[in-house]
Amino acid sequence: MKKTIIIGAILVQALASAQLTDSIKRLVPVKGALNFRDVGGYKTTNGKEVVWGKVFRSAGIDKLTPEDINLLDKKKIHTIVDFRGVAESKAAPDRLPQNTDYTLSPAGSDSIPNPAQMVKLLKEGGFLEKFYGIDAVKYSGDRFRPLFVKLLTADKKEAVMYHCTGGRDRTGMATALFLYVLQVPQNTIEEDYVASNIYLKKMNKGMMAPLAKMSGLTEAQIENEMALKPELIRSFFEGIKTQYGSVENFLQQEMGIGPKEINILRKKYTK
Repeated sequence: MKKTIIIGAILVQALASAQLTDSIKRLVPVKGALNFRDVGGYKTTNGKEVVWGKVFRSAGIDKLTPEDINLLDKKKIHTIVDFRGVAESKAAPDRLPQNTDYTLSPAGSDSIPNPAQMVKLLKEGGFLEKFYGIDAVKYSGDRFRPLFVKLLTADKKEAVMYHCTGGRDRTGMATALFLYVLQVPQNTIEEDYVASNIYLKKMNKGMMAPLAKMSGLTEAQIENEMALKPELIRSFFEGIKTQYGSVENFLQQEMGIGPKEINILRKKYTK
C-alpha cells in the first residue's frame, strides 16, 4: 500500500512538473492568493496557442492585498466568476477591484461535505472519485454556464477570472472544459489540472495533520486520497460522455454552447 502511494505520488509530481516549466510566466505574483495562474500559452491540436492574459484561474481571493487588487486592475481582470457555495462566499467574501462584474455560481457547492463528512468519506476511500462522479456531471451545466457566458461576452480588451476555495476541483473542471473547447490536447489539460498539487502544496500541508488526527489515517494516506490525479479529470469527461454521448452534446444541451459559440471562443482565445 505504502509503495503504491509513493509511486502514484511520483507519477503525479512528474506530470505536474511538466506544466510548471513556464510557471514564472503563468503564475500571477499575488501575495493574498494561491494557485492564481494564467490559462494561456497552451498549444492546441491545430497548431494554435491559447492567448495569454485573457483567462485566469485561482484559489480564494478573499485575502488579496491592495497591491494585489491593483495588479488585477492592471491586468484588466474585471469579470470574476465564483464557484463557491453561498455559505462559503459569505464566510470569505472576495476582495475585488472597483467596477468588477462579479457572479456567484454556487450550483452544487452548498452540498460539498463538511469536515466531519469529509473524514467519513476519506476513511471509506475514493473520496475524490465520488466527487468527480455523478454529482460533478449533475451540477456542471448550472455551475459552469455563467463562466462560458462571460467568456463569450467579455470585451476583447478585458480578462476573465474564475475561482473556488482551493482553485483545484471545481476550478479544475471548468479549466478542463474551457481548454477542451479550444482543442488543447488531453495530456496538456491533465498537466494543468494536476499542477494544483504543487501550487497548493503549502495549503495542503496544513490540512493533512488535522484530517489525519480526525480520521485516524496517516498523513501519507490523506495526501494520497486528496491528491489530484489525471484519472479524476478523465473520469469527469467520461461521466459527461456517458450521460450525454459527447462533451459537445453536454455543452449544447446544458450550456447553450453549440458550433457557433465554440467557433467564437476559439477565435477569441486562440491565435
